[in-house]
Amino acid sequence: MKKMALHWKILIGMILGLLFGLMMKNLEQKGIVVDWIKPFGTIFINLLKMIAVPLIVVSLIVGLADLKDISKLSKLGGRTVVFYLCTTVIAVCLGLVLANVIKPGSYINDDSRKSLIENFSADASQKIELADETKNNGPLQPIVDIVPDNFFYALSDNGSMLQVIFFVILIGIGLILIEEEKAKPVVDFFKGMNDVILKIIDIIMLFSPYGVFALIAALMVEIPDFSTLGALGIYGLTVLIGLMLMVFILYPTILMIFAKINPITFFKAIAPAQLLAFSTSSSAATLPVTMECVTENLGVDEEVASFVLPLGATVNMDGTSLYQAVAAIFIAQAMLPYPLDMHTQLMIVVTATLASIGSAAVPSAGMVMLVIVLGQAGIPEAGLALIFAIDRPLDMCRTVVNITSDATVATIVAKSVGKINHIKS
Repeated sequence: MKKMALHWKILIGMILGLLFGLMMKNLEQKGIVVDWIKPFGTIFINLLKMIAVPLIVVSLIVGLADLKDISKLSKLGGRTVVFYLCTTVIAVCLGLVLANVIKPGSYINDDSRKSLIENFSADASQKIELADETKNNGPLQPIVDIVPDNFFYALSDNGSMLQVIFFVILIGIGLILIEEEKAKPVVDFFKGMNDVILKIIDIIMLFSPYGVFALIAALMVEIPDFSTLGALGIYGLTVLIGLMLMVFILYPTILMIFAKINPITFFKAIAPAQLLAFSTSSSAATLPVTMECVTENLGVDEEVASFVLPLGATVNMDGTSLYQAVAAIFIAQAMLPYPLDMHTQLMIVVTATLASIGSAAVPSAGMVMLVIVLGQAGIPEAGLALIFAIDRPLDMCRTVVNITSDATVATIVAKSVGKINHIKS
């Protein structure tokens, strides 16, 4: 077991958690899992979230200071934003195409529709209230939110990652602009802290198979009745087809074109991060492992990974964008007596792209942003209740796509600026 690769240990933990959870669900022992098993999964996620912000701060400062040139930073930032925007728009468009071709909403009958709305109307109302708070803000509020009024307060909130990144970029720019001998003690301190934090991540990951076991077991006992999920099978399948096309067609293609990297090598390198993303449903919680996989296994230089990946965990949500497009069309097909016109669907592309940038890197945040997409398209927001029953399993899958996209863009950007070292075979 000690010599077994980490991703195999995580996979074994997932399978055992799945079987144990199903067994306890059939034995009607949900309480045992929730009270005595689930807390260990929560502890594992908290450990990863605990280390995520410190990792961003120290690695980003070290990476930016090593650039030694503002023009390199602008080149890095420009290429990162362009690739993130392009993959997000492709994801939304793919979701719309699949939803229009498969028409998953047409498979929902009246009984299933009424049952889902009755069972999940309270959950939908809660998300609608949160979305209303967002919609009441002005059009420039997302830009205002990037600038923290208190950096230390932003450090204490994983949902304020963009604010942390903004301030840390300013520190990095300051270190580039001052004399090198004055910057050296600060950079050396953060390099030392970076080594310490990476070692802490290694320690946390020793617990990962057990944490993943607890998370999957809890998911199995808490999942709604399987007969309810059956009514949403075609919708879930539509989303999964889109996500698989992104992972197995789009990303390998652009990796081969722009980075000349074998997709099999790439997937072997990031497998631990993908499995962890599936288990935690959180890009932020997976970020420390994603950074370790990309730098150690793919050979991406730390100064690139420390800039591209934290930014991606916050603003690059390809899986969420595709899901929002499919979900919007699905709800429209299930609840509206007429199809959405081309103009409305084009606006969904724009809104879903912008909403994905605003999605926090935590479980189910995309659901709140979906309310905004529905409202803009004139689709009944109460229809959100239709997809709640199956949201968590799909959230796990789309988080895998999110972090795969982050790793893909980090690799491509690193290749474009000559910052890829060695690749582990």
